[in-house]
Amino acid sequence: MALRAEKKAATRTAIAHAATALFMDRGFDRVTVAEIGEAARVSVNTVFNYFATKEDLFFDRQDEVIARLADAVRGAPDPAQAALALFLDELDRGEPTLGLHPDSPRFWKVVDDSPALQARLRLLGEAAEEAVATALIESGRPEPDARWAAAILSGIDRALHAQIRRQIQQRQTIAVVLAEVRDTAKRAYTGASRALR
Repeated sequence: MALRAEKKAATRTAIAHAATALFMDRGFDRVTVAEIGEAARVSVNTVFNYFATKEDLFFDRQDEVIARLADAVRGAPDPAQAALALFLDELDRGEPTLGLHPDSPRFWKVVDDSPALQARLRLLGEAAEEAVATALIESGRPEPDARWAAAILSGIDRALHAQIRRQIQQRQTIAVVLAEVRDTAKRAYTGASRALR
């Protein structure tokens, strides 16, 4: 069973890597699923066995992205401080989904050039916010309060990611981006912590 799981994981990774290389080279809308299958040496059916849609191939870590903030705040006595701790930890370990590398402008150009990817990105943001609200409700916060608290925490998170994106696209150094976004995160989540008491 372990060998089979490893083989499936390897196939999924190979498909995702092949898709990413093609998307970065030619853009999302100009690449077909058949071409991705050919590059990964699997059939189109196999591609769809691992990824339900073409957009899933681009955002291949979307489940992690949706769950990350919700997992951090679930059961936390101070959700804003828990969200801050998560974000600072991600900065410290160079979490890839933050886009803290000089090549990330290529990734965002592909998104900017594709209405389908822009729509999926909005849906991911909504799904992540809903996951945070659910986590807060499960932690005992009344539903109306949980909804606006989730909006605040998710909004800060989106703003921090957008700040990283802007500064990287402006070709600022990683050291400068890290220092400035770390300061922004501390100020934003400290304010949120007071608001959510």
